Amino acid sequence: MGPPSPPPCQEMEREAEPSPLYSCTPENPLEVEEVMQRYVYDSRGLGVTFSSLFPQHGTTIVILVRHFLCYACQEYVQDLGRIPENLLQEANVRLVVIGQTMPRHIKRFRELTGYRYELFVDPDRDIYKALELKMGEDADKIYKSPHVHCGLWWGVARGLWRAMWSESFDFQGDPKQQGGALVLGPGGRVLFSHRDEAVLDHTPINRLLAVAGIPPVDFTHRHMVKHV
Repeated sequence: MGPPSPPPCQEMEREAEPSPLYSCTPENPLEVEEVMQRYVYDSRGLGVTFSSLFPQHGTTIVILVRHFLCYACQEYVQDLGRIPENLLQEANVRLVVIGQTMPRHIKRFRELTGYRYELFVDPDRDIYKALELKMGEDADKIYKSPHVHCGLWWGVARGLWRAMWSESFDFQGDPKQQGGALVLGPGGRVLFSHRDEAVLDHTPINRLLAVAGIPPVDFTHRHMVKHV
């Protein structure tokens, strides 16, 4: 018999997604030169360099998430998985998600989110550290996301519940670590970058798609992360 199901999500109203305007020159852009030869790992534990994620031609969208039990990350990645494959192929765009946990957690994260594109992990947070992604959270600001419909306390409760039933009370990543987003052109040229300041401060997906030359996708349909 497996662990009991986590507490159900108490839904909140989704925020309407803002206009997909963006700045390609953020005040403190992420510098990728330091991470090009660092490794990420697939579900089998096989490593590839960060630089190998960028094709000679085309664009790569890279999302670095918080821990895999983060409710907001799960719902955000679930929406990433809803991007039609034909849109990515037509625009020659590669979609990559990186977590900061062990390779053994990749399979279950896919099951929870339904995400079907490329997924790697950075267990030692080498890339997170080199990109100077934030540790801790900006508690003085309120952030809202068009991709998260689960309320804060219910989301945290579900994450704790799953952690309690995972190996060694494992959060599948450091809960204090924030994520970020990159859109990279050929050779790793930075077209857009963002450092998350808090749990809900991730970049709206349609902003990333706009940078990559992909038309917006409707993410307003209500859905929930699977309880497995």
